Amino acid sequence: MAKVDKTEAFDFLKKQALELGAKDAKIIPVKKIVIENRVVFKCKLGCEKYGKTLACPPHAPTPEEFRKIVSEYHYAMFMKFKTQVEGDSELIKYLSKGDDPSVPAEMKLKVEMFWSGWKSEMKKLLDIVRDLEKSAAKEGYLLAVGLVSGACNLCEKCNVEKGVCIHPTMKRYSAEGVGVNVKATAEKAGIKFTLPFNKNPETFALLLID
Repeated sequence: MAKVDKTEAFDFLKKQALELGAKDAKIIPVKKIVIENRVVFKCKLGCEKYGKTLACPPHAPTPEEFRKIVSEYHYAMFMKFKTQVEGDSELIKYLSKGDDPSVPAEMKLKVEMFWSGWKSEMKKLLDIVRDLEKSAAKEGYLLAVGLVSGACNLCEKCNVEKGVCIHPTMKRYSAEGVGVNVKATAEKAGIKFTLPFNKNPETFALLLID
């Protein structure tokens, strides 16, 4: 008996993702989602957003908790987007410098423009993910939920001190923040992952479906 490919049931989501701007989208079994404790460990040691947003560690579900959540699903859609912000090898050197006074004024301006454009792109991505959730729900997949790559940029300053998100229906957890190894998951999904970027950086999103 031929094995039924159940992923075809989600072709409508893949089509919509591509229409909304995804450069690639693949329906994958959840076993291809790579969840690792070391990803969050790296967040804790190397990300300036650690502890500063309610969508990131230590406020996000732990990798152990997320593994249990994922185990209750069967399929997911992994997506790649290419942003419209531009950068080059020289700019990349300064993106994590923050307020370092050694950064030349001209380069500091370019960095500020880059991150401003990046925040705008991430807000667009959040809208796309929520639209896909709604489309899935209309077809009966009521528990479809998305995650995005990178830290939350909804607010200039997160309400983390009070522990209550002021945009609870808009917030989505960072995939890395719950332990998803985005690069390894992209490879398992058959999607090319490019880092460092050449001109327009890529970003990724994950939609747990059923």
